[in-house]
Amino acid sequence: MWQSRRYAIKAVLALAIALSWLPGARGEPVARTYSFGVVPQQSASEVARLWTPILAYLSEKTGMTLRLETAKDIATFEQRLMAEEYDFAYSNPLTYASLHHAHGYEAFAKERDRTLVGILVVRNDSPYRSLADLAGTDLAFPAEAAAAASIIPRAHLDKLHIPFTPHYVGSHDSAFLTVARGLYAAAGGAMKTFDRLQPAVRDQLRVLWSAPEYPPHPFIARPGLPADAVARLQAAMLAADADPAGQAALKALTLNGIGVARDSDYDPWRALGMKLPDNLSK
Repeated sequence: MWQSRRYAIKAVLALAIALSWLPGARGEPVARTYSFGVVPQQSASEVARLWTPILAYLSEKTGMTLRLETAKDIATFEQRLMAEEYDFAYSNPLTYASLHHAHGYEAFAKERDRTLVGILVVRNDSPYRSLADLAGTDLAFPAEAAAAASIIPRAHLDKLHIPFTPHYVGSHDSAFLTVARGLYAAAGGAMKTFDRLQPAVRDQLRVLWSAPEYPPHPFIARPGLPADAVARLQAAMLAADADPAGQAALKALTLNGIGVARDSDYDPWRALGMKLPDNLSK
């Protein structure tokens, strides 16, 4: 009898020790709300339409509530990111690569089997056939700090000594739309966001120039988050494309699937030697 009670006591102690290592056992609640910032490459309503399904899916799988947040434009989003207002974020890769060490955000996931390609587009009926034809024109870009859509094409035009006047219109979709409406000669964007355009807009445009490929937007976590929260979110992301519900949510975003990201993956962006605007580099 006493031997049985000793075994029972040992079992209870072993269970208590095991439970002490589970999420939430040391005061950190298992279920908590975390902000999830998404760079506004599209309008706020389109960002909500695209991202709500995947965040609802990930919330269910992790036991955390992921609250979607964005901003009125890319510049405002970047400023909030640098102020560490987002717990998790889908970030401009150059911003992450440039400011990782200063601000402590850590990349933990990225789209699998995808690279980021910057482009310049013109209207189908425009006379422009080469970059040299854009000399002296007004060009639309989403934001000064937009990596593939602004910084890379502007740097390439500067390298070729092609003068132009930039106009920053807030989002990728807005930049494309201004060209479709004939307001600007060309617009910078990313191939991925171009492919997502409504056919009525996309069919009015053609790609004049494409940049080399670079690592895609990372999913990042701000410093100080519980390691378990980051690990749970990463695990749910990596497993999403093996689950029909996860596949449907990823399809809405036109994501091929999500893989592991490491800080060193973004060294090619650092190697460009490009500087962010002064208001984002401090």
